[in-house]
Amino acid sequence: MDDKTPSFDPTDKTTIFKQEQPQRWWFWKRQVTYRIPALIYISENKTYLAFAEKRKTPRDIDADKLVMRRGLWEDDKKKIEWDSGHELLTSACLPNHRSMNPCPVYERESKTLFLFFICVPDGVSETSQIKAKKNQTRLCYVTSQDTGKIWSDIIELKDVISEKEKNWATFAVGPGHGIQMKDGRLIIPACVYYFVEPNAPISHAVTFYSDDQGRTWHVGKLLEGESNECQMAEIIDDSGQSLLYCNARSTSGFRVEALSTSSGEAFEKPLPVQKLTETDKGCQGSVLNIPSPALLLYSHPTDKNERKNLGIYLNKSPFDPNQWTYKSTIYDGPSGYSDLAECENREYIACLMECGQKKETEEIAFKFFKISDAVESPQVDSP
Repeated sequence: MDDKTPSFDPTDKTTIFKQEQPQRWWFWKRQVTYRIPALIYISENKTYLAFAEKRKTPRDIDADKLVMRRGLWEDDKKKIEWDSGHELLTSACLPNHRSMNPCPVYERESKTLFLFFICVPDGVSETSQIKAKKNQTRLCYVTSQDTGKIWSDIIELKDVISEKEKNWATFAVGPGHGIQMKDGRLIIPACVYYFVEPNAPISHAVTFYSDDQGRTWHVGKLLEGESNECQMAEIIDDSGQSLLYCNARSTSGFRVEALSTSSGEAFEKPLPVQKLTETDKGCQGSVLNIPSPALLLYSHPTDKNERKNLGIYLNKSPFDPNQWTYKSTIYDGPSGYSDLAECENREYIACLMECGQKKETEEIAFKFFKISDAVESPQVDSP
């Protein structure tokens, strides 16, 4: 290696999207903010794609458009070279709607990148839909055949939810990445606020899935009991059987997880994970499978009361929820939503996360985590 070439340092944090400071102090409430990270790595092009919501303010109701940045892994420099600025995804939107919850998945046979998201009418909040018991959210995606350089026009999947949404107060996909299973099935994690009159809506994790390379999509059965934003991973048991694992946000004080033997069409009864404590009213978390041997990694704020100190957890026995162990903190300080992805250098896992000095909404940053630090390090008491 050339002596002038900087060595690869996985502990470096790279700012991908940064909150924009208002030009006048009285506009501080109208502070452009980037939230809801989603990350995918496409090995054929050695490319990372980082997605987020661009918001007019930090509030959910002020979300606007989706943005993206592209990072290319450079073998000679042993680092990622990121595009100089972010790209506004102008085709991923509907008139008078805000685009939210980016959820990318890559179909390996057709080499098609799908970016799922929801479109919500301007001024309509999640809370108002739940209160009115009337869904106004729309399920949409765009595709790319060249690793996000050119995107298709928006496609809305009205027929997929038309028969279901009479009992949906609202719904959302992801946020974070979807997956393609070994047999080719595409999985988009989601959650639905489902109700039966006169009861109030309750959120349930669910899948949208496709078996024909994304040409048609279907809705799985809702998980029993309360669960919310989720991510999923495929794990293989000792007999070679594929199981779909779901890890979901919950208001119970703990994460909930469930397994599916039908590749996401239905799940076994979800169970609370006592070793994975939720933060305050809950926060999104990311999960990623590491094959050979099967391991699960999970990222989530470790503080019970505030969104801060993003931690990495490991499960060497994915079928046993009691085997989760806390390994280390990947970011000290305010931190919120995150998304994990593979890495060209197989020693590391990539993490895209909300973080900041005073608030977790200050930036979305990219950072590597060394797999051996999780696998080989001794168990540490959770903070």
